[in-house]
Amino acid sequence: MASFLSKLCTASLLVMLFSSPCLAVVSSSVFNSPDTICNSTPYPSFCKSMLPNNRSGTIFDYGRISFHQSISTAKGFLSLLNQYLKSSSNLSQSTIGALQDCQFLAGLNQDFLINTLAIVNNTNSTLHSSQAEDLHSLLSAVITNQDTCLDGIQATFTASSIRNSLSEPIQNGTKAYSVSLGLFTNSWGTHVGFRSRWLRERKLTAFSNTQNQKTYGFFRRRMILQTTPVIGNVSVSQMVVVNPDGTGNFTTINDAVKVAPNNTKGSSYFVIYVVAGIYEEYVSIPSNKKYVMMIGDGINQTIITGNHSVADNWTTFNSATFAVVAQGFVAVNITFRNTAGAIQQQAVALRNGADLSAFYKCSFEGYQDTLYTHSLRQFYRECNIYGTIDFIFGNAAVVFQNCNIYSRLPLSGQFNTITAQGRTDPNQNTGTSIQGCSITASSDLASSNGTTKTYLGRPWKEYSRTVYMQSFIDSLIDPSGWHEWSGNFSLSTLYYAEFNNTGPGSNTSSRVTWPGYRVINESDAVTFTVSNFIIGDYWLNTTAVPYTGGFINQS
Repeated sequence: MASFLSKLCTASLLVMLFSSPCLAVVSSSVFNSPDTICNSTPYPSFCKSMLPNNRSGTIFDYGRISFHQSISTAKGFLSLLNQYLKSSSNLSQSTIGALQDCQFLAGLNQDFLINTLAIVNNTNSTLHSSQAEDLHSLLSAVITNQDTCLDGIQATFTASSIRNSLSEPIQNGTKAYSVSLGLFTNSWGTHVGFRSRWLRERKLTAFSNTQNQKTYGFFRRRMILQTTPVIGNVSVSQMVVVNPDGTGNFTTINDAVKVAPNNTKGSSYFVIYVVAGIYEEYVSIPSNKKYVMMIGDGINQTIITGNHSVADNWTTFNSATFAVVAQGFVAVNITFRNTAGAIQQQAVALRNGADLSAFYKCSFEGYQDTLYTHSLRQFYRECNIYGTIDFIFGNAAVVFQNCNIYSRLPLSGQFNTITAQGRTDPNQNTGTSIQGCSITASSDLASSNGTTKTYLGRPWKEYSRTVYMQSFIDSLIDPSGWHEWSGNFSLSTLYYAEFNNTGPGSNTSSRVTWPGYRVINESDAVTFTVSNFIIGDYWLNTTAVPYTGGFINQS
């Protein structure tokens, strides 16, 4: 395996890249050596090993080389995984599951990188801000996908030959993708920070498209009449009804998903109306089923439920009752549930890796690892989230707004942590923003003897980033606020912040004194608003989900 990466960097590739017409240098470009270019990345030495060391080029030249190298890395790793899976007859279910997770994620990475290169291949200037944000999100997700694969391999394979042979290419892939992201943010993506400047110039008070809040009720009635509805700014290309009694178009959600069109452009939604009932099925919305909108009859009315868990040999990634990676997914009035229970360890109710996805008036119920906000840009409004340990976790750029977050009673001797954010690279645009939410105890925890400690979060990964702002925090939260993951790990590199929260648990006078923790002011907090952190003004209007773009009016 030592030659795995070296085979990816061939003389012919470098000749092709430097002789390609698309690498023509504009007159204002500055030529630098790899030593200078690579110092802007998290892995300078590894970066230098990827780039030619015998000539100078612009950061755009080297960026394209790194993308080609990253694509080759993803393809090579996918090929290696395919080889292992072809001879998997003697492997355990959990081992096969971890390899399949990696296979799936490597395929996504290959697509994300190819799409990115296609855009940057013919320009030596910064991209339009929204396009730069799109690519920044994709490249951030590539690293997250690779980290997820590594987590699964490490958790499943204990001192096996497969683990040993996969660890090096996974880690080298992470470094390659990090170098590509670093070069991107310093070249084509240098306008990525435009949002902070733009929003600071705006009035930092509430502004919300609340006119759409009641449209879903009207929409359900119009669906029954089989008309062609329009929800706010959303047009509907086709709609189907799922009803277990056989009076709809389908009796299962999965059958309805299968007929959704492939690779739509987002001009209209394929709508699945799921009639009230309990749906015991594991649902997956694949990447080609873009712009699906799923509408139920309400929390605890339309319920999608399962019980997969790590204790039953599922990986955390694959334990989800409902999983979605298709861009533009919207869910309304649905409960997503994992009933495995606290004793079964990690058990995901919903895993979301869908860019520009939104959940409105939904409920997520589980214990450990309930809601896996895995990657890309996400929004949750007026939702209920229940759990115990790390029950909102992942590495998306995500905002929770006006949600109810309930800590449940864990097993004896355990403590609760609401969030476990998984940012691993300082150039990723990811983090968890909790705005205008209510942080309280569920009924079982509230009626217990009061010895369970609950914390706002803990740092799952090195650059973990979580912000609580304008939220009500009840007395269940320990005065220290936050809990370490393991000793001093990431305490100086994390970013944990609080801004204008209320309630008995919001007092920050006894909070942790970690270098990465802070109480922030308005100018810092605005970075984590909907309009800024997930550029919600560019896409949420098309979902008919209400939102507040800036600060919530607390008067």
